[in-house]
Amino acid sequence: MDRETCWQVIEQQRRAIADLLTDLSPGQWETPSLCAGWRVHEVAAHVALTPQPPPIGVMLGATIRARGNYNRLIDELTRYGADYPAAELISLLRANAASRKLPKLTNYRNILFDTMVHGQDIAIPLGRTIDIEPTAAAAAAAHAATIGWPVWDKHRLDGIRLVATDIDWTHGNGQEIRGPIIALLLLITGRTAAMDLLSGEGVTPMAARLRP
Repeated sequence: MDRETCWQVIEQQRRAIADLLTDLSPGQWETPSLCAGWRVHEVAAHVALTPQPPPIGVMLGATIRARGNYNRLIDELTRYGADYPAAELISLLRANAASRKLPKLTNYRNILFDTMVHGQDIAIPLGRTIDIEPTAAAAAAAHAATIGWPVWDKHRLDGIRLVATDIDWTHGNGQEIRGPIIALLLLITGRTAAMDLLSGEGVTPMAARLRP
């Protein structure tokens, strides 16, 4: 997908997440998400505040505490954002849905898969659905599969061939894993929630790699 189409999908996904969040009870905001260590509230804060840089003091403090660990930095900034009330996060999601502002050290393709996957992080544990077009999920999966340090181990997909069953898309070589492209996207980004939709000789070794 080209840049313009990617931004359109990002906007659609942000609005879909806001719609889902709107009717959640306070208890549902406390539900553990698919993103380890984050509740629905943290995931919502992360997505809502992506176009909105934190105050410089917050950024500096988080950077110092992270001690060079990228994932710890994101966690620190997200927990700052989780102090926002639920209603304010929903308002920010809607207000910034079409924003094309990018945090430093990232790009729109990262934001594409990040927004899609975090929408699923919220929806799946709540038994809800956020639809993703297979072509958009394939574009996100193709890029996410190339991401290594500092986000993931670059060897996490070594010896694995991913094959989508609902769109013409493959990645890698080796033991095969087949299934819907959204399930493959979740797998690529370290989620096991859709493993029951996948089949092939690569499922068992991949599941072992993803165990905490």
